[in-house]
Amino acid sequence: MPYVNIKITNEDVTPEKKAALIKGATQLLVDVLGKSPATTVVVIDEVDTDNWGIGGETVTNRRKEGK
Repeated sequence: MPYVNIKITNEDVTPEKKAALIKGATQLLVDVLGKSPATTVVVIDEVDTDNWGIGGETVTNRRKEGK
């Protein structure tokens, strides 16, 4: 039973885009590893940009600085 955990920042990701991520990740496991979609679990965690850091600074600050 494959388990995929996708972590993204919570910046305007629509339910439709999340559904596409789930469908695409599932299909990737089917295509590459021959896994059953019926037993493939995909979880999307949305992380606040204040709680995600890159290069020693929060994503919130990086977005403000245009990085």
